[in-house]
Amino acid sequence: MISETLLFDIAPVGGGIGAVVGIAFFFILAAVAFIAYKMLKKTVKMAVRMTVVVAILLIALIGSIALLMFSGSSGGGKRPTPTTQKPR
Repeated sequence: MISETLLFDIAPVGGGIGAVVGIAFFFILAAVAFIAYKMLKKTVKMAVRMTVVVAILLIALIGSIALLMFSGSSGGGKRPTPTTQKPR
């Protein structure tokens, strides 16, 4: 027999987890950009360093926004009512 608690519509937890993953993704790539900036400090000119850092930060920003957008709930609305009712 199916338990009645399984029939409730439970909201997914992806929204909160996706936000945390998106923010963590941005901070990790921001740290990578900082490390790349420090490593390239003595070998290349400022323009090349800033281009590398901007590219990494742009990837971080786009990736974190994508994770936030795709992890949110679909906003599906109400479930359709069944066409046939079971007698009680």
